[in-house]
Amino acid sequence: MSQIKLILLDFDGTLADTCRANGEAYIEALSEVGITLTLQDYTTKYFGMRCQEFMQSVGINDEQLAIKVRARKVELYPNYFSTVRLNTPLWEWCKMMRIMGAKVWIVSTGHIDNITNVMRYLNLDSGIDGIISGDDVPQSKPNPECFLRAMEIEGVHPTETIIFEDSPVGLEAAKQSGAAFVKISL
Repeated sequence: MSQIKLILLDFDGTLADTCRANGEAYIEALSEVGITLTLQDYTTKYFGMRCQEFMQSVGINDEQLAIKVRARKVELYPNYFSTVRLNTPLWEWCKMMRIMGAKVWIVSTGHIDNITNVMRYLNLDSGIDGIISGDDVPQSKPNPECFLRAMEIEGVHPTETIIFEDSPVGLEAAKQSGAAFVKISL
């Protein structure tokens, strides 16, 4: 592998353990429209799923209702930030690599508002060079488009990139991108 010039981090489940906060916010938002979901079901079946797919999986097929629930979830999400944990060893390594000249990007299927709100809470704003969210690419992971776009923006080759991921679809996208990748388990 060439010198690492670009570090691509999945957010939820990789850089930060946000599963409980996401789950609790969705559980509350969904309960307001009469849908019951347990934290265990959210964790085992839905965490990491793109919002539209998640909404359909829990029985919301009306686009306006899905938008309403998603907005309510974003509003409720900060109430659960006390359960979020930063992957401190990974973050410290990224900070060291930035000092050495590498760029650090978040590449996530998550909604940009959710990512930036948690980043502010964890005081990560100044340590990131860019973000590609689920809103920025039409194809979700396992399609490697999100990773390839970050590489293109930074003008680096996959051999100069390392990707950190936690989910099977994210790992498949990383593999398809041609970059080196590391599986994270929080």
